[in-house]
Amino acid sequence: MASCRLNFSLSCPSQTPRFPSRNPSPPPLLLNLIPSSSNPHKVSCSGIQRRRSLTVKAHMTTEEKTVSGDRMLVFVPPHPLIKHWVSVLRNEQTPCPIFRNAMAELGRLLIYEASRDWLPTVTGEIQSPMGVASVEFIDPREPVSVVPILRAGLALIEHASSVLPATKTYHLGMARDEETLQPTVYLNKLPAKFPEGSRVFVCDPMLATGGTIVAAVDLLKEHGLANKQIKVISAVAAPPALQKLSEKFPGIHVYTGIIDPTVNDKGFIIPGLGDAGDRSFGT
Repeated sequence: MASCRLNFSLSCPSQTPRFPSRNPSPPPLLLNLIPSSSNPHKVSCSGIQRRRSLTVKAHMTTEEKTVSGDRMLVFVPPHPLIKHWVSVLRNEQTPCPIFRNAMAELGRLLIYEASRDWLPTVTGEIQSPMGVASVEFIDPREPVSVVPILRAGLALIEHASSVLPATKTYHLGMARDEETLQPTVYLNKLPAKFPEGSRVFVCDPMLATGGTIVAAVDLLKEHGLANKQIKVISAVAAPPALQKLSEKFPGIHVYTGIIDPTVNDKGFIIPGLGDAGDRSFGT
């Protein structure tokens, strides 16, 4: 297992590594964040190989994928379309409608990547026009839940239903105080308790200081979820938020379009893309 140490206070993997042209579909960059006891601004990262198991019952199979370890993983998929939409979002000249569409397209791609090896499936046989075929479907009895953090999260999940055949959406409204940078909850549409075995995507475009996403995951856990049942989807992430998630929620997975190096004193990611909510909705 290869390992390395990243000093987030100085540099960050804002670009994904190049892969040989003979491999057109390289795996996402995986960062296994481990807080350093000697320096709170340092984390170590390790490449993790994902594993999966197959459970067979009667005439159908339900595929249950598992991952190794209890450490937070950060995925930065090296897809050119992800880089394209991040670039559109960064441009200060991008008008509101195009910005919102770019955020929705980026969210669709990240959810697609995050759902790989995670969705419940059933297999069987069906009759095609030409004969009997073995098939595999997403199990509609176990819908994946999507939790957008309002309001910017609405743009990020706009195309989620085009990727996920069966979803439930629970809205979570949180506002960050511009002085203290602490979040407050103004809308909570989470169920009293998530069903056992639920899979939940919590979507927040900007992981900056980490206050909002940590509060959101805390709420999800209060409603019956474990760390490994939650995946975080974001457009841009920064070290402070990743550090807090790593320390508080081991085993959680984060999928982001890019990791930027720093956050300013007003809580904005640098270079980032500005206020995602304002730019998505023009207000």
